[in-house]
Amino acid sequence: MDAQVTERDVVRWSRELDRVAERIEPRFGRPELRARVPAYLKGLVASIERKNGWQLAEFAGDASPTNLQHFIGRAKWDADAVRDDLVRYVAEHLGEPDGVLIVDETGFLKKGTKSAGVGRMYSGTAGRIENCQIGVFCAYRSAKGHALVDRELYLPKDWIADRPRRRAAHIPDEVEFATKPELARRMLTRTLEAGLPARWVTADEVYGSDSRFRGFLQRRGLSYVVAISCQTHLYYQGLRTRVDEHVAAFGKRMWKRLSCGAGTKGERLYEWAIVSWPAPVGDGSVTRPFTKSLLVRRSLKDPAEKAYYYTHAHSGTPLKKLVEIAGVRWAVEECFEQGKQLTGLDEYEVRSWSGWYRHVTLSMFAHAMLAVIRAKAVRGRKHRVAKKGAQH
Repeated sequence: MDAQVTERDVVRWSRELDRVAERIEPRFGRPELRARVPAYLKGLVASIERKNGWQLAEFAGDASPTNLQHFIGRAKWDADAVRDDLVRYVAEHLGEPDGVLIVDETGFLKKGTKSAGVGRMYSGTAGRIENCQIGVFCAYRSAKGHALVDRELYLPKDWIADRPRRRAAHIPDEVEFATKPELARRMLTRTLEAGLPARWVTADEVYGSDSRFRGFLQRRGLSYVVAISCQTHLYYQGLRTRVDEHVAAFGKRMWKRLSCGAGTKGERLYEWAIVSWPAPVGDGSVTRPFTKSLLVRRSLKDPAEKAYYYTHAHSGTPLKKLVEIAGVRWAVEECFEQGKQLTGLDEYEVRSWSGWYRHVTLSMFAHAMLAVIRAKAVRGRKHRVAKKGAQH
């Protein structure tokens, strides 16, 4: 939080943690497991050097990490049920009708070959190919704040038929290969059906370049701004060619300088250009017309540096709004950064499939709790300022 932390602040934060623990404790059948929930959450948000087994155990007052390892790795409880509680918690405290769902992935660097889904893959976290696990995540952003709301562990193809390796990592038999866009569709389906209010979706080109992913969003009546590869082909003005070749023909007057949001060094200014066409009417389930567009972002310092987006939005949506949604993707990056720095998102010491889902889900819940605390603090400050102004 900003400003000075007071004793009153600490009390409020502690109460919010207790409310979160009480909210999810029914998911843990045995009394000893329910007692472990607030202790684990407190450890995840505590100021300890690393949120690994030994340090979390020491923080909880345990002589060894045995009980904690049992809680995460072997005890009987459903991480998906806790995830559902998380979505409802975020909807209750951060939900707004104009909310944005953001899909992205992050890497978890690992040693060895036994952790579920581990392999030599490109990790955006490291910026290169590394031995890692890849988690695909769905985040939620509104004017009130942002938080992670769902997660899927990507399982590479070389794991699918390797039964001994799967059994060792306790990967359920029913888990089959799924592309990252397919995992994203599953998460978005769950999130929307759980009632999290959202009008927009944004994602990077791994997802935006997938036509089935875009088609899924269109069938759900969602607006989107999704990044695409420069090699994506588009039929426009009688010519089918790569989008970067279409853009090469854009005139100077097509470009407008706009900010896609405030950054750490001020407004994030770029030049933007857009070409649009009517979206198909569809089956009649969507009554308000949509427009599709190719949106292009160009660097002010280096005009050769461009990013490309497909958009799908209600007709009449201003360019400024599309640019704003394109810039919202920073929120999921901040979730990853805060989750790894503040709530131990990447500091698990489990190899099993269920262990990954359990730790990551509780870490996400702890991070969402911090987002809710911040949102309440901001509302409280605004209320006090307004009250003080009215008195004068």
